[in-house]
Amino acid sequence: MTAALHNTVSSPALPPLRLGIAGLGTVGTGVIRLLRAHAALLQSRTGRQIEVIAVSARNRTRDRGIDLSALQWYDDPIALAAAPDIDVVVELMGGADGAARALVEAALKAGKAVVTANKALVARHAQTLARLSHKHDAPLLFEAAVAGGIPAIKMVREGVAPDALTRLSGILNGTSNFILTEMAETGRAFDDVLKEAQEKGYAEADPSADIDGWDAAHKLSILTAIAFRPILFDSLAVSGMRRITTSDIHQARKLGYAIKMLGVARRLADDRVEAWVQPCLIPAQSGLAQVNGVYNALTTEGPFSGPITISGQGAGEGPTANAVMADIIDLARGHALPLWGRMAEQAPIACEPIEDLPSRFYLRITLKTPSDAAPDATTALREVRTILENEALPIESGHHHMEGDAAQLIFLTGTTSLAEINRLLPILEEVAFINGTPLALKLEDLP
Repeated sequence: MTAALHNTVSSPALPPLRLGIAGLGTVGTGVIRLLRAHAALLQSRTGRQIEVIAVSARNRTRDRGIDLSALQWYDDPIALAAAPDIDVVVELMGGADGAARALVEAALKAGKAVVTANKALVARHAQTLARLSHKHDAPLLFEAAVAGGIPAIKMVREGVAPDALTRLSGILNGTSNFILTEMAETGRAFDDVLKEAQEKGYAEADPSADIDGWDAAHKLSILTAIAFRPILFDSLAVSGMRRITTSDIHQARKLGYAIKMLGVARRLADDRVEAWVQPCLIPAQSGLAQVNGVYNALTTEGPFSGPITISGQGAGEGPTANAVMADIIDLARGHALPLWGRMAEQAPIACEPIEDLPSRFYLRITLKTPSDAAPDATTALREVRTILENEALPIESGHHHMEGDAAQLIFLTGTTSLAEINRLLPILEEVAFINGTPLALKLEDLP
């Protein structure tokens, strides 16, 4: 019996990977805590030490709950880019412009790798950053910019890279998802739940980025660039959720749907792209309809990979720090992918206007309080349905219900377009017994 001989060849020891972190808020301090807690584990997985040697933040004296005394401190974050002993610049300051943009561009020009969690910066200045990254052979990684602890970027850029995806669908903002979940589960009003979200730290004092869709739009723009091609951010259609009521959520549930703030991108013919963020009705049995609270989720669909859904916490110190470190681990291992996961640079294109794209819609019409001049709800339902049908709007179903002292009419349309809905809304506003502007929400069929 002959024993097999195995020769073990030891690789030469790699030098430490030295980090400079700009921004010591929740995520920045979280990255330092994670590194210190898992130093041995990270070294075993990369073959080298990873260490923070320098930091930059606006306030040196603030107590951040961690010892920073052994680290170099830069009052000017741009100086991190020029420091010869820093290998990777980690930008965690936030903001699409200003110091964050200046730092990232300076680091790339210096040939340094950059890791960022800055979704607004990547979404709004993608073309410039891609060009600098390519020209100076400087990797730019941004896993933490989309969906916090969920590996959304890696899923799209690497996990389903062999497939020609047809659609991305995501719940990309935890604050808006928390609000809609609480409204659905407790019956509380939008403003009441928003106040709770602010008290719990889920929403800022100015919550517009979350509830008006801009936070999700930045993330969707990044995912769209990887899955399909880069897009002009300002061409992405964005609508908020301020008009959603608890009644809408309950009516949607009766019809077999859930209301979610959704970001969707589709590949269209001739290399065109559809992309938008808005509150939608989605099938109650779909994967994304099961994602509640502050959780985020992403579903990809492709002819070979089929539908795949991943979900997890979309924000917070731990999940976001983990995503930042996932990029740093890639750099420590010597992995460097092109910015959008493809070798050829592509110029960004405008998204297709959503007004003419086919869709079904939910319509909520509130009636004025009954009076001698106003018909009862049954009569109003019949009259409004006649108006819609005379305007050639296909109607699949319609019913009425009482909401307080006023009746509401609920319609599901057949396939039409947003342009047609927008044409009809002013007509409905002029009807004597209709109160205010009707609400129209898109129906999005998801697996």
